[in-house]
Amino acid sequence: MKKTLWIDPEHPCLPGHFPGQPVVPGVLLLDAVQAALEEELGQMHALRLVQVKFLRPLLPAQAAQLTLEPSGKGGWRFHIQHGDESIARGEVMAS
Repeated sequence: MKKTLWIDPEHPCLPGHFPGQPVVPGVLLLDAVQAALEEELGQMHALRLVQVKFLRPLLPAQAAQLTLEPSGKGGWRFHIQHGDESIARGEVMAS
């Protein structure tokens, strides 16, 4: 499954993360992972983070591509990239 992510530069969490040079917080990226899974599978109350790596910052208004695939262990692997750059990757499982 693939989905395009875009965080509005007016998102309320951005002024505090970081003042003057905002970057998209990792928690918003993980929220996008959960939202994409819920679109496909229905509501999930929580995800267990098996492994997560944040590799580069994503700036507000930059489009990123989220790719999700089953891990074969009852979870899902995700990869978020902007252009050719990896932003984050990891594995999550339903709790």
